[in-house]
Amino acid sequence: MTAPEGPPIVDAHNDLLLELEHRRFEETPFARHWLSNLERGGVALQVCPIFGAALEALPELILRRNLLQVAVFQRAIRENSERVVSVRSRRDLEEVERNERIGLMLSMEGAEALGYETTLLDLFHELGVRMVSLTWNRRNPFGDGAAEPEGGGPLSNLGRELVDRLAGLGIVLDLAHASERTYWDALERTSGPVCISHAACRAVHPTPRNLTDDQLRALAESGGVLGMMLLPLVIDPDSSSLERAVDHIDHAVSIMGIENVGLGADFIAQVWRALPTQAAPDSLLPEGMAMDASLEGLEGPEDYPLLVQLLRKRGYEGERLVAILGGNWLRLLRESLPA
Repeated sequence: MTAPEGPPIVDAHNDLLLELEHRRFEETPFARHWLSNLERGGVALQVCPIFGAALEALPELILRRNLLQVAVFQRAIRENSERVVSVRSRRDLEEVERNERIGLMLSMEGAEALGYETTLLDLFHELGVRMVSLTWNRRNPFGDGAAEPEGGGPLSNLGRELVDRLAGLGIVLDLAHASERTYWDALERTSGPVCISHAACRAVHPTPRNLTDDQLRALAESGGVLGMMLLPLVIDPDSSSLERAVDHIDHAVSIMGIENVGLGADFIAQVWRALPTQAAPDSLLPEGMAMDASLEGLEGPEDYPLLVQLLRKRGYEGERLVAILGGNWLRLLRESLPA
């Protein structure tokens, strides 16, 4: 595996499966459109969400879309087995840590596909899903998303059942996109691994998609990890500089400690440009901002070396740099994945 010199990178959120779903009739779409980008950026493990929550559709259609994205994920693994591995267990993770192949791990962004049947989670676990978020931006049967007004509502009874089931299966509970009330309810209830796959700091830029300092502290106390999202939407709509993104990282480290901060970039530019024009945008996107807006010089995983360079300028070296780039996510996954 060819990669730039430096610590391995773990990215907890990249919607590349949406593009692969759209390109499913092409030959080897993952190899053609994503594999070299991940390798050039030094990505050792990429978490790939299945997503359908933005659709104005019945749960059955969202379920079909999610299963289709699982299918294109499995195809990417099958067609590129010499260079990538599906990460389902600690054994798979060890191969990634030895730098033998790039790891790809399935997650679920928004649990709408389950409808009102949390038993379906067992099926997705069998298919390889190892991280699940309860909501996207809206209210669903399990809880409220970040776009709901006045901090949103709490976990529903079904949401509590889902949180318990996640803990029982060892699936990482992802509280990205959750409303504040749903966040606190879920964090208090769970006994399993927990994270925020992609968000930033509300103290640096106030948006419902970012976390307050109290939320960051509580996540750290649980042993969880914040994946720093690297889009202007959450970093600063008025400043798309990479320096501003590192301001968020600095703040998160100051509140949570170095051992609880990682990356969850949510690179969307390439994905969005490949999708049909009728695709639904993020409902929390600031007025006038394009859905494919990116930070200066950081449009996709191939640009990660620029972020590494800037982190080093800010004083992140040695174990501190390793922790942020991938070490903290690897620790969380070692604790949560089955043997």
